[in-house]
Amino acid sequence: MSTGAPAVTTPMVRIVGVDKHFGAFHALRHIDLEVSPGEVLCIIGPSGSGKSTLLRCINQLESVDAGAIWVGGELTGHVVVGNCLHPLDDAQVAAQRRRVGMVFQRFNLFAHMTVLENVIEGPVTVQRRAREEAVRQARELLGRVGLIDRQNHYPSELSGGQQQRVAIARALAMQPALMLFDEPTSALDPELVGEVLAVMRNLAASGMTMVVVTHELGFAREVADRVVFMDAGELVEQGSAATVLTAPQHPRTREFISAVIK
Repeated sequence: MSTGAPAVTTPMVRIVGVDKHFGAFHALRHIDLEVSPGEVLCIIGPSGSGKSTLLRCINQLESVDAGAIWVGGELTGHVVVGNCLHPLDDAQVAAQRRRVGMVFQRFNLFAHMTVLENVIEGPVTVQRRAREEAVRQARELLGRVGLIDRQNHYPSELSGGQQQRVAIARALAMQPALMLFDEPTSALDPELVGEVLAVMRNLAASGMTMVVVTHELGFAREVADRVVFMDAGELVEQGSAATVLTAPQHPRTREFISAVIK
């Protein structure tokens, strides 16, 4: 029998009052944002608006100057002892980061390793998993991204779209709870974009929590549960994909989308 009380779900990502400076440049301005488990959040906005910086702060590649970020309910970068915050050491930060997969604009594959070796490197070296288990999982992931027939090729033998699909498989091999994508198609030739977006659509359909910085508004309209528009380090507008991309409320959002879809 139901108690009538609503279910309480811990956000996968909770960002409260985050600021980030690079010298005099104010990259992020008091960002408040939550991402629910299983949600696909797309972040759009002009270059220099803070989108990539926000992802890098979530994954602790950059430290925040104010505010706090929680991933999976755990405060990142610090631990509370008594009434004081103490920074985590490098090993502790690395342990937290393993729960988050990140795919960059550039593929960053190891050129001297085959596709299969690239995918198993993290699980074997970092997570100390058995090589046989890692190979089995890697082959399953390469099947998911349509590259099992390329497992013994080197990155130089692959197209840009294939390399990015390997990068996605490599991130998934670490069994993350959250996937971050930083404009994963921006370095690709236009005819290769679709194959990467198809993999991301399938990943979203599987229930993976995803935060995607993208300029592909069609993809955001189709896949995103929610869209955030950022400008000048601020979160200007957020809402459903249909609302933000079709009927934005803020003049700056309308201006941006009109310019992009021309």
